[in-house]
Amino acid sequence: MASSKSSFYSPMFATVVSTALLVIFLGGSNAQLSPTFYASSCPNVLNTVKSAVQSAISTETRMGASLLRLHFHDCFVNGCDGSILLDDTSNFTGEKNANPNRNSARGFEVIDNIKTAVERACPGVVSCADILAIAARDSVVILGGPTWNVKLGRRDARTASQAAANSAIPPPSLNLTQLTSNFAAQGLSQSDLVALSGGHTIGFARCVSFRAHIYNDANIDRNFSLIRQGSCPRPAGTWGQQLGTS
Repeated sequence: MASSKSSFYSPMFATVVSTALLVIFLGGSNAQLSPTFYASSCPNVLNTVKSAVQSAISTETRMGASLLRLHFHDCFVNGCDGSILLDDTSNFTGEKNANPNRNSARGFEVIDNIKTAVERACPGVVSCADILAIAARDSVVILGGPTWNVKLGRRDARTASQAAANSAIPPPSLNLTQLTSNFAAQGLSQSDLVALSGGHTIGFARCVSFRAHIYNDANIDRNFSLIRQGSCPRPAGTWGQQLGTS
C-alpha cells in the first residue's frame, strides 16, 4: 500500500517563487511602504519575528509552508492587510472559515505569539499585516529559499469578508485557463502564476486537492503524474501529502 504521507522541500522553490513574492507579497501597494519603516519606532522587529519563526519551524518544519500560505491567502483578498487573521464579529463574517481556509489555513497561533513578543518590545507600533509579511519571508529563507527586503508600513484591516475570500482565492480544481484569469484579476501575469505556484513545492497537501489533475488532466507530464499517483491512489478519501503548502 502506498505511503499516505510524503513531503517535499525543494531548492527549486527558492528560485521560482522569489520574483512573484516581490510582486504580490509586498502587498497593499503604497508609496509609504519602506523596508526601514520601523527603523526608529521598533528597531528590533525583524530579529524578534525571525526568532519566533525559527522556533516555530524548528518545532514543526511544515509551519514555514503554512505561514507562507497564510500570507498568500491574506494578500489575495483585498491586499496584504492582515484580514485573514480576524475572527468573526457581529459586524462581519471573516475569512478564517472561507472554503479555501476552513480546516486548512494554519499558523495563526504562531502569528499571535510573534505579535505578543513584538508588543512587548514596541507596544502599538507594528501592524499584524507587516508581521505576517515578515514571517512569510523568514519562512522562505529558513527553508532554504532566497531573502528579500520586505517593504513595511501596512495598516491592519478592520474588517474581513468571507465572500471575498471564497471568490478571490483560487481553488485547486481550477485549470490553467481559469488560473490565468484568476491571477490576472489580481494584476498578475502567467509568469507570476508559475512563480507563485513554486510555493507549493514545500509543505503538505491532501490528495483530494489534486487527485483529479494527476489522473484526468491531459496536459500534465506523464512521469510526474505517475510519481504522484504512487502516493495518491484513486480511492476517494485516501490522504497523501505532497507538493502543497498547508
